[in-house]
Order: sequence, then structure tokens, then C-alpha cells
Amino acid sequence: MILVIDGHSYLYEMESLCDIFFPYEKVTAVYENGHDDSLLVYTGYKEENGAAHLHVSVKMEDRFAEKRGTFSLGEPDFERQCGLAMAVLLYDILVELTGYRPKWGVLIGVRPIKLLRKLTAEMGQSKAAEYFLNSLHVSQEKTALSVRTMQHEQPILAASKPESFSLYISIPFCPTRCAYCSFVAQSTEKTGKLIPQYVDLLCKELEYTSEVAKACNLRLETVYMGGGTPTTLNAQQLGQIIDTVNQNFDMNTCREFTVEAGRPDTITADKLQAMKERGITRISINPQTLNDEVLNLIGRDHTTQQTLDAFHLARAHGFDNINMDLIVGLAGDSVESFRNTLDGVVALHPESITVHTLALKRSSNINKNGKIHFINDGEGAGQMLNYVDTVLTKQNYIPYYLYRQSRMVGNLENTGWAKPGYENYYNVYIMDESHTILACGAGAVSKIKHPYKDELQRIFNFKFPYEYIDRYQEMLDRKEKVKSIVKYIVRWGGGTGFHDYSKRR
Repeated sequence: MILVIDGHSYLYEMESLCDIFFPYEKVTAVYENGHDDSLLVYTGYKEENGAAHLHVSVKMEDRFAEKRGTFSLGEPDFERQCGLAMAVLLYDILVELTGYRPKWGVLIGVRPIKLLRKLTAEMGQSKAAEYFLNSLHVSQEKTALSVRTMQHEQPILAASKPESFSLYISIPFCPTRCAYCSFVAQSTEKTGKLIPQYVDLLCKELEYTSEVAKACNLRLETVYMGGGTPTTLNAQQLGQIIDTVNQNFDMNTCREFTVEAGRPDTITADKLQAMKERGITRISINPQTLNDEVLNLIGRDHTTQQTLDAFHLARAHGFDNINMDLIVGLAGDSVESFRNTLDGVVALHPESITVHTLALKRSSNINKNGKIHFINDGEGAGQMLNYVDTVLTKQNYIPYYLYRQSRMVGNLENTGWAKPGYENYYNVYIMDESHTILACGAGAVSKIKHPYKDELQRIFNFKFPYEYIDRYQEMLDRKEKVKSIVKYIVRWGGGTGFHDYSKRR
């Protein structure tokens, strides 16, 4: 499809809306009129007589619609509000031509709860909710979900202090690559031989990172070991990493230590014992679905029975805080099948259930193998999420964090649900960007948070295990920047911002 950007700077907003309605069409942005295509979107801006004149039109094969609007140049916060006005014009046309009304309206950010909280601080909760409904065209149900989530995450955010940080540990290995996966995780068939050296270097990076944290007087709040699938490692390797954390970081202030066990076929008694005896407080056992046919379609080499066996084995080893991940919108799944999955998981009484909507990234195998008709799948995915809300609310689970991704089926959301008292603090902190995250391992990204401003400085590790190993010292040198950044914040406090520090000598 061709997207014409004529006289304005709202490319991101216009392109994002096109992606919502046509996620598998390649959007080609051009900056002059006169182009033609079977799917053509024109967005124009012109100033005249003290006003901004907006013109949006869409040609979709043999159908055509257009809308115009006028926006006063003297409006407060003109750029943002004018961009929103143009987005609403395009949104209304696309709803008219496609018959599809996204439940999140024109909201394109990944952190709707963070936006809602900002608006609430500015205008109060009721007016913020009205803004979601009337200005952003977010549906009643998603607005209500956002308000509930914001309320439940507030005590968790309040527990974070200016000196707080969380530790993320990346284990970028999986038994196989799932069809929907877009992460940098590597299958053990291809990279298993790298694991012993990777674990040794990871432990050295953890030791180094602990010294950085101590030098900066940072306070550890949470630890999260993710991936990939951490339980791809054997019990000895898991123990080596956890011991390194326990021996080098001050764990007295740590609220939780999560290991994303993930794939049920990697969970064994010796691994569970290694984790339990070293103080792991929370694990995830992620079936994604309890439909064996769907599991086979998405490349998950485990069965429903293995999920049930892994869960009961974890309970037998004393784990009393277990999360389970589910995905709505999987290939081959149906609303009825998903309902059976959710009912089966709820019957196990896990402490938390995280419900993801399938996000079909361009790099995933399922996307490479053929187009998925996004809008047609959205209605079923929406029904699945409605069932989630009804059942989990009735079972006294609460929504405590929520985020969105591009190219999600139905342009929906991911939501973490937990029984009160079992919310995962790390999930809230990483999604809200409310304090510093020091991250170790391949593909990990450290995020240094200015405690008094909404600013982050990112420090990237190398993506792939072989890069991590080959360029290890270079990566450690990058992490040394954490000290400089934090010292600058401490020295200058509420100054002009710490992003400029990297340019100082």
C-alpha cells in the first residue's frame, strides 16, 4: 500500500494506524501526491487563514472515502492534538471501509496504563477515562480494564524507590523454536555446544554487575531469569547461575526471584530441586494452550499431559507461586478450544495467569510461511479475552499489568492476572519503566532510569550467544557506563537530563 504524507510530520501515527488495519501490507510512504495503488492512503496538511486544514482519503480497490477537518493553530499542545485529529480522521475512514473497529481505537502505544496514569495525574481518573473513550476511541471494556489495571499496579509502583533496581538474566536457548517466536532465542540443536561457555561468562558478568550496583548504591528489588527457556540448562548450570546471584548481590532487599521455566518438557525434578533449595520464589510453567493439535501446529514439542505433570511436580517440590502463560489467537485454535484451555488451567489454581494475544512478527516462522488475515481472526481473539475477563474476575484474579505490541491479532493486548498478593513486581517495573533494570546475558538491555524524570539510558548487550562469547570484554566495557550515568544523576539530580553524559569527556 502507498501512504502519502503531504505537508506534515505525522508519519509515525499514520503508518501505525495503517499497520493496525492492514498489518501484512507493506507500507510505502511517499511525500508527494500523484501516486496510484489498489490501496492508497492520502494524508494532507495545509495552513490557511490561521487554521490547519486536514484532508484524509483512502482508496481501497474500487471503494473510496475521504474526510476533512480544521484545527486552530492557537490550540494548546497544537502538534500533539493536531496529530490526534488527523489520526481520528483516518481511523474513521478505515472503520467505515473495513467494518473493523479496533478495541483500542487510535491508541498506538505499547504502554496504555502508563499513559492513563499520566492523564489521571493531570485531570483526574474520571476525565482520563473519558479521554480514552471519547478522544482516543478506546472501547468501554478496554478503558475499564485499563482503569482496573492501573489501580492494582499502583501499590507495586509505590514500592519502588529512587535507588531501586531489578536484575534481568537472559538465557537465550530453547529446545526448539516456536512458530510464532520472534525473539533471538536459539534452539539447542544449533547452539547447545555454546551453553557451558555461555554460563561461565554469564556468571562473570553477574559478578561484575554486582560490583557496578554496589558502586552506585543501588537497592535490589527483583530478579527475573528469562529467555528463551532457562530450564533448557541442566540442574548444575541453573544452580551455578543462581548461586552467583545469591553470593554477589544483597538479597536481603529482594522481593522475588523468578525463573521462567516455560516449556513443560524441560522441567525435571532435579532442576526444580536446584531452584527451590536456592531460594527461587516464583516460576512460570507455560502451556500456551492445552490443545495438543494446536501445540503441534505452533511447534511446541510437548503435550498437555506434560504440562499437567510439570505443574504437579513443581507443587510437590514446594513451589507455591506458579505462573502459567496462555496465548489467544493461535493457529488452529477456536473460541471453544481456548475456553477449555482456560478452564483447565484455572482448575490447577496457579497463583497467576498471563494471557498474551498472538503477535505475528515478520521474523516469525508462521508469518514467513504465509499471510494471516488479521481482521478476521480479531473477532475470535476478542471473544477469548472476554471469557478471560469473566472467568478470572470470578475466580478472584486481578489484572495487574498490561502491555501491547505491534501486529497483535485484533490489535488487542497482553494482560497479567494474579491472585492478590501474588503479583509479579518485575513485570510491572519493566513495563512501566519505573526504575533501573541491570540486564545480563545475550540480547539483554540495561535501562538506567533517572529517578526524578521520565528518562532512560539504554545499554545493549550483544544479541546472539556467539557474539556474547566472542566480544565479551567489549560488552563489559559498555556496562562500565552505568557508573558514570548514575554518578551524573546523583551529582546533577534534577538537571537538564542525563542523556548528554555520554558526550562528556
